[in-house]
Amino acid sequence: MQIFHNPAPAQWAALQQRPLAGSNAAILARAGEIFDDVAQRGDEALRHYAAQLDGVPALTGLRVSAEELAAGAAQVPAELQAAIRQAIQNITAFHAAQRPPAVEAEVETMPGVRCWRRSVAVPRVGLYVPGGSAPLFSTLLMLGIPAKLAGCREIVLCTPPGRGDGRIAPAILFAAQELGLTTIIKAGGAQAVAALTVGTASVPAVDKIFGPGNRYVTAAKQLAAQRGVAIDMPAGPSEVLVIADASANPAFVAADLLSQAEHGPDSQVVLLTDSEILLNGVVTELERQLPLLPRAEIARQALTESRGLLLPDMAAMLEFSNQYAPEHLILAVAAPEELAANIYNAGSVFMGHLTPEAVGDYASGTNHTLPTGGYARAYSGVSLDSFYKKITFQQLAPAGLLALAPVVEPMAAAEGLHAHAHAVALRREYLSQM
Repeated sequence: MQIFHNPAPAQWAALQQRPLAGSNAAILARAGEIFDDVAQRGDEALRHYAAQLDGVPALTGLRVSAEELAAGAAQVPAELQAAIRQAIQNITAFHAAQRPPAVEAEVETMPGVRCWRRSVAVPRVGLYVPGGSAPLFSTLLMLGIPAKLAGCREIVLCTPPGRGDGRIAPAILFAAQELGLTTIIKAGGAQAVAALTVGTASVPAVDKIFGPGNRYVTAAKQLAAQRGVAIDMPAGPSEVLVIADASANPAFVAADLLSQAEHGPDSQVVLLTDSEILLNGVVTELERQLPLLPRAEIARQALTESRGLLLPDMAAMLEFSNQYAPEHLILAVAAPEELAANIYNAGSVFMGHLTPEAVGDYASGTNHTLPTGGYARAYSGVSLDSFYKKITFQQLAPAGLLALAPVVEPMAAAEGLHAHAHAVALRREYLSQM
């Protein structure tokens, strides 16, 4: 971990840079090639990439059968089944509370002019759940639960086939079974996003794509948006920023940093503190805890692009954090409520010494699909709202049309849109003859 003592604010921008895994232009170009291939060859292209990228040379059926689903789900140990069911309860409770009214209250903007909005579920959604070295069944809960609560008519799950045997991780299948999801596609990476965008014989095209992934998945989602398919956000490699004061436990802080570093070599962790004793203690704990991790080498690579900063006071730490706009923000301080009131750029905030980021990843109830790479400056994390669209309605009574006509007609004429003005004038004249 790179350590910096009291860097000047002029240096902060450089210290806030995320690690880059190659050229973004090259990644976009490669994702574009995969997109075009899937659009042309459909399922054949998906089988090709399963062999080339996932190490599954003989993948035939791209859809998980009912028999595969049941058999895979049955392999999940009872303890994990119970944990997943409890997580489902918590996540459901939090997201169900976000349910909007079916029809919002009408607003009469002028006498006889009524306007209102209605929430409508996005009809067809695609959920991307990373597999690879760590099958993230928790991501399926975070996406599948709000999709079901919103009432999306069609939910398509894409997740990479297991290396060698092509099987989906049992925990993902169990989670899918618990949520009642049956359209499960053995496809990952940019090719899965392409298939959800353009549709193939096995993969239905969808209206909106959700889910995190590596830089190729993120690039593919950007390409999907260019082709008219909505996305949740540009969610890429995971990151956490910890603000810690002298009251923090160095072992806790180190564990939180490592819990994000183990996601992948391009993950980033940042520690801000005004206590040199705490900073040194965290460095010592990182050295002690890192070798104990099964994914130690991945975490070690991530730490090379991660930073620990000693800053003069809480105000400086707060300013740095808001500029960085972290995906996850941990307030390991004595009075987190005071600090939280001044946070305006963050995906999800974890307050106090007993609230590790890991609880949000799995089962506190909040959603772990969050904006990364600084996108928390403008994006929210996934919520129930993400699966709805709002349709506006308006209806005019005769008095409303007559009241709006002298407003709309001159405005339309001033913009040179005379057909607009004429559409109102015709109705005004009609009403005047009644």
